[in-house]
Amino acid sequence: MYRIGVDFGGFNVVAVVVDDVTNRIVGKSETQIKVAQSQDFIMKDIKEVIKYAVQSSRLDISQITSIGLGAPGTVNTKEGIVEHASNFALDNAPVKQIIEDEFHIPTYIENDANCMALGEAIAGAGHGVDNFMAITLGTGVGAGIVINDKLLHGCNDAASELGHMVIKFGGERCKCGRRGCWEAYASSDALVQQTKDAMANNFDSILWDICGGDIRKVDVTTAFEALREKDSLAQSIVNNYIYYVSVGIVNAINIFQPDRLCIGGKIANEGDVLLSRINYYVNNEHYSIYSRKQTIICAATLGNDACAIGAALLNKQYE
Repeated sequence: MYRIGVDFGGFNVVAVVVDDVTNRIVGKSETQIKVAQSQDFIMKDIKEVIKYAVQSSRLDISQITSIGLGAPGTVNTKEGIVEHASNFALDNAPVKQIIEDEFHIPTYIENDANCMALGEAIAGAGHGVDNFMAITLGTGVGAGIVINDKLLHGCNDAASELGHMVIKFGGERCKCGRRGCWEAYASSDALVQQTKDAMANNFDSILWDICGGDIRKVDVTTAFEALREKDSLAQSIVNNYIYYVSVGIVNAINIFQPDRLCIGGKIANEGDVLLSRINYYVNNEHYSIYSRKQTIICAATLGNDACAIGAALLNKQYE
């Protein structure tokens, strides 16, 4: 059997065809999605990407047994509705019904961070453990929690919004409107801003050479690149940023005590430079420091395909 997973949580919409036995991708299609598009145009893009993914797999649509979608924002999983997506015109959008009407295949929908967590739990970094958590450090901070192979939804499908727990009272304003949210300090956007702020008063740093003298070209890798060149300012930026990341992770471990916690997003590609520092802070600050069994912190393994793979496996949550 084969299942389709769709990820439209960013500026691209990606569809994959996944083998139900191996959980491996056998077909894939991707296209850019315009944020300002209407609901009709967004759904048209999603439908087309699904069709092209099936074509690339050299399968027939009749061989697809389910479709899953990882959507941004607040998702009503039972009714199949995207209630609100801040980056897209998808308020109260009946996405499940639209896809089922087009393909006549059972369809499931879930928050994209939850899909990422599910993909990693079943086919990636969390395979083989009962209690698993995935944190995504992207333009925001997303999280998903899998307990005994089931996603934690809460009473309204809005559980796991760990990016919006406050880690610094009265701190930076978050996109959600609150101040001091973890996302305002630990997202990739936050790291970029922290790097720019530090560069503004330090014109002799190698950071300026890395971005070609144009501060607008600073990205999530800039500080890490300068760190590898032994730049002292970069060292301070990275350590400060990782401290903020670690504060949120300590909070998450104190509350949920997962067997394993993985970190995804482009920043996770920094590997041991990131993980060794996180482990240092976590090992010194979390409450269960003397327990024999400890949460293992690791990098996600499925990369950019994690959400789409998790979406393809949503049937396992509901069938």
